[in-house]
Amino acid sequence: MTYGNKIPDEVIDAVRRHHDIVETVGKYVHLTKQGKYMKGLCPFHSEKSASFTVTPELQIFHCYGCGKSGNVIRFLEEIEGYSFPEAVRVLAEEANIPVTWNNQSSDKNSPAELERAKLVEAHELTAKLYHYLLNNTKHGQAAKEYLRSRGMNDKLIDQFSIGFAPDQWDTLARFLTARGFDLALMEKGGLLSAKNDGSGFVDRFRGRIMFPIWDRDGKTIAFGGRVIDDGQPKYLNSPETQLFTKGRTLYNLHQARPLFRKVKRAVLFEGYMDVIRAWSAGVKNGIATLGTAFTEEHGALLKRQVDEVVLCYDGDNAGQAAAIKSIPILEKAGLRVSVAMLPNGKDPDEFISEYGPEQFVRETIEDPVSASKFKLIYLRKNHILLKEEGRKDYLIEAVSMVAELDSAIEREIHLKELSREFEISLESLKQQCHEKRQELQKKKPHGDNNDISWNNGRNEKRRASGTPALLPAYAQAERRLLHVMMRDREAAQAVLDRVGEAFNVEDHAALAAYLYAFYAQGYDPDAGRFMASLQDDRLERTAASILMMDGDVPFDDGLLEDYLKEMSKVPLQREIDRKKEEMMRAERAKDYMLAAQMASEIIALERQLKG
Repeated sequence: MTYGNKIPDEVIDAVRRHHDIVETVGKYVHLTKQGKYMKGLCPFHSEKSASFTVTPELQIFHCYGCGKSGNVIRFLEEIEGYSFPEAVRVLAEEANIPVTWNNQSSDKNSPAELERAKLVEAHELTAKLYHYLLNNTKHGQAAKEYLRSRGMNDKLIDQFSIGFAPDQWDTLARFLTARGFDLALMEKGGLLSAKNDGSGFVDRFRGRIMFPIWDRDGKTIAFGGRVIDDGQPKYLNSPETQLFTKGRTLYNLHQARPLFRKVKRAVLFEGYMDVIRAWSAGVKNGIATLGTAFTEEHGALLKRQVDEVVLCYDGDNAGQAAAIKSIPILEKAGLRVSVAMLPNGKDPDEFISEYGPEQFVRETIEDPVSASKFKLIYLRKNHILLKEEGRKDYLIEAVSMVAELDSAIEREIHLKELSREFEISLESLKQQCHEKRQELQKKKPHGDNNDISWNNGRNEKRRASGTPALLPAYAQAERRLLHVMMRDREAAQAVLDRVGEAFNVEDHAALAAYLYAFYAQGYDPDAGRFMASLQDDRLERTAASILMMDGDVPFDDGLLEDYLKEMSKVPLQREIDRKKEEMMRAERAKDYMLAAQMASEIIALERQLKG
């Protein structure tokens, strides 16, 4: 058996054996031991009570809230957004297992895969070309001087592979042509632009300082270009391509990720210049969006890696407005949010240049205000506080915002501050806040921030272990039987001999068929390996929830008979229901002989069902 198109199964086995799932998951999720399980808050959806479960014995995970399940490879796929081959490759490299399968059967790669590989190769070479031109040619001298005037030394320029695109029409086009690249593909990938008359291609970036944009693995997938004079546009990014999607890409993510795992905190800037300057000040966990507003996809990407985000946007009106828009997206993703306050409309680059890196870190990054405090500060801009009407309107809006906070302590702190500043009694503010909270509670839908109603704070006492819904007896019997079959090869053979794939639930029948095939290939019971062989999200979730069922009991022939008896009732009951409908049709047609015959057959079937 092979997985992921070309990867030998012995590599999969070696990767899974080397990486203990508890250790791997523990890099992303705080796990606590509960009996034979490890539990924590699910990294794939926002929840208040831990429903994410890891079973060390089986080396699998399963979330009873969102249903995500699988082995250590599947976990890395989900948490990092990798494909199956990418996840195996990363884990193999960490385990020092040679990655040789990528070289096999390359002629079987799809045209899209070949195109993507060519574009990545071209972007990597282009980044090296631009970096060389900045450091080693007359073309790049002015750009180099500009960068140094902005506080960037050679080490920083090398760290971020900053380069320069000369103000010529075909520098890159000639470079790529000489290396045999298809220029039409290069235009499709955003490196070149087609001439208006259709006679060929020219460089997309000209006369600009070039900043490579990387994917999560550090491969160059796009560029940002900045002019060094008064030209327009000031910044120019690559267009969206099959490599690059602005709403899903964060600048410097690949360099920030190692620190994310240690501190569980990201600093979000507005642009790549801010990230680079902050890096020079010692802020190594900085990332930025790329020519687009912060999106829900960005939020989900960060949630998989950190618990907290510090927003460090420009201190001007536009920067603060962008921060206000980003806060709810980050909070919806389940992240704690704070805001680094920059004075006098400055951006991070300007602040570092004027006050120095130590003060930047100490007074902004390490001392941010809470998101709620920032919202109150921002609200002030809409009111003239020197006038009584302005103060009243501000207080009404401020108390309404405070009322939305979940933390009673945080509400108390803000209300006390408002009371002191505006000389309004704390009791009146509390009363206003209480009334507003009652209004919000009436409008609020029941439940938590999870669409699955059983997994929320309001239903916590009703939550059942294992399967949230109460299943029919036959479905429970099938799950119990599969639970044993996945752990016991002989039990699976006994079920195969008796009923084969005659399970009443479609997914259970599919799991049984896969399991028979798994054992027929000579494999011993292995939950992680079996789940990887399914290559189907729904079946993986079902298998994981069955494997994690509590209440293991010794399996014997008597238990097998009990399960099979419960399963056999379903076709009998369906036959009884069918004959009842036929009897009713006969009675309506006044065919009393047929109706009597159906009644007799129904009685016989019901006796069989009870016996």
